[in-house]
Amino acid sequence: MTNPSTLYRGGVLHCPAEPSATALLVRDGRIAWLGAAADAPAADRVVDLDGALVTPAFVDAHVHATDTGLAMSGLDLSAVRSAGELLDAVSAFAAGLPGDAVVLGHGWDESNWPEKTLPDAATLDRAAGGRRVYLSQASIHSALVSAALLAACPEAAAAPGYDPSGWLRRDAHHVVRAAALGSVSAAQRVAVQGTALRHAASLGIAAVHECGGPGTSDESDFTGLLAISGDRVPEVYGYWGELLGAAKARELGAVGAGGDLYADGALGSRTAHVSAAYLDGEPGGCGHGYVTAEQVRDHLLDCTAHGLQGGFHAIGDAAISTVLEGFAAAAQKVGTDRLRAARHRVEHAEIMNKRLIAGFVEYGIVASMQPAFDRLWGGAGRMYESRLGLSRSLESNPVGAMHSVGVALAFGSDSPVTPLDPWGSVRAAAAHHNPAQRMSVRAAFAAHTRGGWRAVHLDNEGVLALGAPATFAVWSTPAGVDRGLPVLLAEDPELRGPEDPTPLPACRATVLRGDVIYEEGLS
Repeated sequence: MTNPSTLYRGGVLHCPAEPSATALLVRDGRIAWLGAAADAPAADRVVDLDGALVTPAFVDAHVHATDTGLAMSGLDLSAVRSAGELLDAVSAFAAGLPGDAVVLGHGWDESNWPEKTLPDAATLDRAAGGRRVYLSQASIHSALVSAALLAACPEAAAAPGYDPSGWLRRDAHHVVRAAALGSVSAAQRVAVQGTALRHAASLGIAAVHECGGPGTSDESDFTGLLAISGDRVPEVYGYWGELLGAAKARELGAVGAGGDLYADGALGSRTAHVSAAYLDGEPGGCGHGYVTAEQVRDHLLDCTAHGLQGGFHAIGDAAISTVLEGFAAAAQKVGTDRLRAARHRVEHAEIMNKRLIAGFVEYGIVASMQPAFDRLWGGAGRMYESRLGLSRSLESNPVGAMHSVGVALAFGSDSPVTPLDPWGSVRAAAAHHNPAQRMSVRAAFAAHTRGGWRAVHLDNEGVLALGAPATFAVWSTPAGVDRGLPVLLAEDPELRGPEDPTPLPACRATVLRGDVIYEEGLS
C-alpha cells in the first residue's frame, strides 16, 4: 500500500469553514475530506477521537533548541530564590559530573529574590569544587561564571560588559558563552536538540523558528539542528542573525537573515536599549544599542538583494526606534512595498509606543512576541516594574494594541527564556496584566498557529481546510471544566488573569503533514 489514508473521527474540530465537522481524512499529507463522521469515506486506518478537540498545531516562532535541551537535561535554576540556594544547586550538580565537565546551568532571575545579592566568581569556584561554571540568567543575555572559567577566557577581560565579580554581559558574555558551550560534544548537542524537539511535539507544536547567529549559536549547531528538522520531530525554520549576512544565511539553509541579530540586549540584564534610564541600575543607564540606523538600512538592502526575509532582535523602545529609522532609510532606496512584501521581522518588541506600532504597520513588520514575558515579569511588584516603573511596565508587550491596528503577530516562547507552553502563551495574551493590552483567545490562538506559518511565508498552513496540509493536534480537555480556555475558541471566555489556575488542554497527538510526530492514548 503506497499511500495509506487515515480517518480521524468522532472529534470536535476547530474548523470555521466546516463548523459541524467531526471527522477528517488524511491522504498524502493533506486533508482530503472534512465533514460529519456519519458521512465519512472509507480509509485504510481509522482513529477514534472519542470526543477530543482537534485544532491546527502550534508554531513556536522563537526558540533556541540546543539551549532548551541543555536546560531540560542540565541544571535548572529557575526555582532558586537566593544566592545560597543557587550555590547549593551548583554544588549538588557538580558533584555528579564526570572529569572536568563544565557546570552548565540556566534560569536564575534575581529580580524575584528577596535579597538580590549575587554570588561572585570565587564563591562559585568553591561551590563547584574548582570546576568551570557558566550559569545563564533567565534572559540568556548575561551569566554568572566561576573564576576557573574567567581564567580559561582571558580575552573576556578586555571586552565590553566584563566584571571581575563574574556577572558578565554584552561582548564579555559572548566570549565566555562560546567557551562554555564549546564543551558540549557533537553527540551531546544532537541528543539535547532531539530532546527539545520531541518535547515541543508533545505539546502540540509542529514547527519552530530557531533563532541563531554569532553570540547565540555557532554554525555547526545551527546546521545540525536543521538537518534533523521534520524527522519525526517538528519542522525547524532557521533564522541566522548576522549583519549583512543574507548570503551566509542562505548558505546555512536559513529562511531569513534575522532572529538573534541584536539591536540591543535584554531587560533582565539591563542591556535592552531604552529611552529612559533604568530605575534599578546604574544612574542614567539606558542599556546598549548594538546597531545604527545605517547598519539596519544596509542589512535590509542586503536582504532585498538576495530575496530574503530579514529581521532584528529589538526589545527596548530606543532600539526599536533605531530599527525603524533603518526601515525608513531602506524604503527610500527600494520602496515601502518591497519591504512590506518581505515580511521582515522584529523579535520581542517589548517596549513600544503608538509611534513605534505605527512603524510596524507602515512597513508590514511581523512582530515575533512572547506573551509569557508579561505573565512572568509584568504587573505590580515584578521585574518590569523594578526596571521601568509601574506605568512603563504596564505598557510593555502590547499584544492587544498591536493586534487591534493590524500588526502581524507570531507568538513563541524564546525557550528556554520561558518554557515551551503554547496554551499558556495563549492564555497570557488573553489575560495580560494590563486589561487594555489583552486580545481575544481566538486571535491569540491564531497568532500562535497561523501567524507562525505566515511569518515564514507559508500562507496556506495553520488551518483545518480541504486540501490544506494535514498539520494538527489532538487535545483532551480537563474533566469537569466548562469555562476558561477549554471552551477553546467557540467564544471568548472570561479569564481571571495571568495566574488563572484552570487546567489547560493536554496533547494526545501531533500530526505534521500527515505524519504522527507525537501520540499518547489514541487508537
